[in-house]
Amino acid sequence: MTRIAIGLTEGFADWECALLMAVARSYLGIEVKTASPDGAPVTSMGGLKALPDLAFGAIDAETFDALVLAGGTIWDTDQAPDVSTLVTAYRARERVIAAICGATLALARAGVLNDVRHTSNAADFLTQAENYKGAALYRESAHSIRDGRIVTAAGTSPHTFAAEVLKALGHWSPESDYYLGLFGNEHRA
Repeated sequence: MTRIAIGLTEGFADWECALLMAVARSYLGIEVKTASPDGAPVTSMGGLKALPDLAFGAIDAETFDALVLAGGTIWDTDQAPDVSTLVTAYRARERVIAAICGATLALARAGVLNDVRHTSNAADFLTQAENYKGAALYRESAHSIRDGRIVTAAGTSPHTFAAEVLKALGHWSPESDYYLGLFGNEHRA
């Protein structure tokens, strides 16, 4: 069974991983577990209190097929958790690594965005990461970008983010296309 670990932090953006979680778990039967830095409850930007299943330290690239980091208010502060070791372990195992919004900064800090096409909220947002050398591969995009097993998105792209994560996991099918399509119908002309 495919397993996805969703990393949540204090002030996480409620909407950014919600669609992915719902479609993966409810419609496709993928196991979805949430984690916080220390396993303690976190509160989203919208005030949703989440009780994670585990701590970041318990997320293992051997047992989870994808690491997905939700954006939010913490990633460009001193309180941002350092997930570089975790991200590096996922990359070494050729697992899916996905980040949306502010969480793309965590991938930049880990050096993961130095050799893949990627996007974020803005090009200059990622330059605050000391290890970031991938500016030439940055793409300004209203949609999520997937390059191999790395998926990135601006916080305004939860629909294509969910789609690209599922594609990276090999779970894109007429069924997933149908369910995600339902959620995107309002954006079609």
